[in-house]
Amino acid sequence: MPEERKWQDAGAPEGPNGLERYFVVREDLLPEAVLKAIRAKELLDSGAAKTINEAVEQVDMSRSAYYKYKDGIYPLTRLERERIATISLDLEHRSGILSRVLALIAAMDGNVLTIHQSIPLQGYANVVISVEMSGIQQPMQPFMDAIRSVDGVRKAIVIGQG
Repeated sequence: MPEERKWQDAGAPEGPNGLERYFVVREDLLPEAVLKAIRAKELLDSGAAKTINEAVEQVDMSRSAYYKYKDGIYPLTRLERERIATISLDLEHRSGILSRVLALIAAMDGNVLTIHQSIPLQGYANVVISVEMSGIQQPMQPFMDAIRSVDGVRKAIVIGQG
């Protein structure tokens, strides 16, 4: 006789290996409450609603239903961004350039995990930075364009992500 599946009262259900399980589901298959929670989160993210109360009122949803779903639903594009990017930069050997790059990453809500810098040769230093990207709200290309626009950045390329 198959073992009865037991669901935990709190937290995400775990798969057979003890890890949380995720599914990609087409939007038209989702229940109305989940769709309303998604819309409420979008209103909050865009600033169209300033508080959770405003957001749930606008989508005609209870606060308790919103809290039930809010931490378990994400658009696929958001999940794709939750990764670490390793970026190689060639920086001019001038004071403050690396600091400006790091300040830009922080201003965009990136989290610098590691920094490896070579000794400057012929006026340039190579720097490899690992950045946790989950807080960054824009796609990779505009993020990299912003880094490339910092005065003194000669080259910036993504050398790995995962």
